[in-house]
Amino acid sequence: MYRVRMMLLNTALLTAAALVMRSVGMAFQVYLSQKIGAAGIGLYSLVMSVSALAATVALSGIRFTATRLVAMELGRGSPAGARLAVRRCLLYALACGTLAASALWFGAGTIGAGWIGDARTVAPLRVLAVSLPAFSLTAVLSGYFTAAGNVIKPTAAQAAETAVRIASVVFALSARGGAELGTICSIIVAGGVAGEMVSFFIHLCMYLRECRRHLGVEGADRSAGTAHAIFATAVPLALSAYARVALTTVQNLLVPRGLRKHGSSSEGALADYGMIQGMVFPVITFPSAIFYSLAELLVPELTRAQVQGDARRIAQLARHTLRYALMFSLCAAAVLFRFSGELGQALYGSAEAGALIRALSPLVPIMYVDSVTDGMLRGLGQQMHSMRYNVLDSLLSLALVCVLLPRYAIGGYIFIIYFTEAFNFALSIHRLAKVARVALGAVHALKSAFCAFGDAEIAVFLLRLCGLPLAAPGGVIAAHIALSAAAYAVLLMALGALTRGDADRLRALIGAFGAQRDARESPVARERPL
Repeated sequence: MYRVRMMLLNTALLTAAALVMRSVGMAFQVYLSQKIGAAGIGLYSLVMSVSALAATVALSGIRFTATRLVAMELGRGSPAGARLAVRRCLLYALACGTLAASALWFGAGTIGAGWIGDARTVAPLRVLAVSLPAFSLTAVLSGYFTAAGNVIKPTAAQAAETAVRIASVVFALSARGGAELGTICSIIVAGGVAGEMVSFFIHLCMYLRECRRHLGVEGADRSAGTAHAIFATAVPLALSAYARVALTTVQNLLVPRGLRKHGSSSEGALADYGMIQGMVFPVITFPSAIFYSLAELLVPELTRAQVQGDARRIAQLARHTLRYALMFSLCAAAVLFRFSGELGQALYGSAEAGALIRALSPLVPIMYVDSVTDGMLRGLGQQMHSMRYNVLDSLLSLALVCVLLPRYAIGGYIFIIYFTEAFNFALSIHRLAKVARVALGAVHALKSAFCAFGDAEIAVFLLRLCGLPLAAPGGVIAAHIALSAAAYAVLLMALGALTRGDADRLRALIGAFGAQRDARESPVARERPL
């Protein structure tokens, strides 16, 4: 019971930390939008599109590979094997990170001036290249901590990274008032590089301490087998990721061009693109921090259950996770839809941003549940199916961008987002249902949806009776959102969609992750400490 309580506490702390970091990141995004405008956010978003491709090459599937291999070794009671897996993964990551950094540094001119079509992005791309080796190495170390069931440590490192990034950017922008957009983008990227270096240093120190405390010496030489396992897992993942992210990058670069073909100016097209990618999507994905903390722990737990052949446990974990993800995402969608106008005004002072938040909020349940489903598929060794679906999604998105954007502009882009997200989700949930033998309960989904439609209206009505009408100030919106969540829980309990048994199931779900800690504290782990 003590172990379950500790895991509940750790998950609560992790969730709180994720919410704080997401809140800080949102505040920083608002600061940037006020400092450089929607056009500046659009230019920065284009740089980040290329960054996603470079980061994919730097990772080359290694984070998931490290998490899965370490989870398998710890599941077998072999901490020495886990340490060897981390060492080989670090070598692989260093090679891939250096390759990606070299390609981006020397190719920045061609990418910025030729592919993006804006020479102002060349300098930010070269600055970005500096961080890629540290980024790939950090991914391996973070994957180890996730597999070992100790996600608090990488979360602390991420908090330090965020603090360094934001502080350095705010200081530099304050000192360089009136700089042109290219310089501002370089400053923002440089802040991210500084944060990444700090994160790598913290991860490395924590991992070396972990080696001294929990991981034994290798014993028998298994380097050849470990190397084979790394390449067998990472290379197929990397190739699929290259295809998917390359297609997504091309799609993102084509969006402003498609908007210009519709009749927008260059700055107007950047502003429209930046508003969706850099302003609206951070808002609609913000609530996901509450649930993804638990979902992150599912990958090693599902891997261990699969190694042990425990099909019943796999089905139980998948069923409960889908249930709570859907329940939460419906509430988030309802809140975003009802308070979209006030959120747009409070965060960005923009009615247009509020309208776009409302337009995309019904997509939230699909986005959240699809992301959790992808995570579970990876934990069950179905990563190639997941990547195949993502590649098909990206191909479809690219074709639709070319066809619809010049004719329908932003309306066409919103349709593309809806259509491709639904397409990806349908394929992923079908695969999970086949592998784990689970399905979304239709009755529960309908009850949750009914409650979600009523919770925000109840909150608005009650607070209006108390003399607090809905308005744009942040405190007023926060009060409405908090009361909406409470009303949602009451409605769920009234309809029987949320019971005391759900609390027990959630505790059991989180308590399962205590086995990860037991593996690290077993006599095998203490047998021959360094």
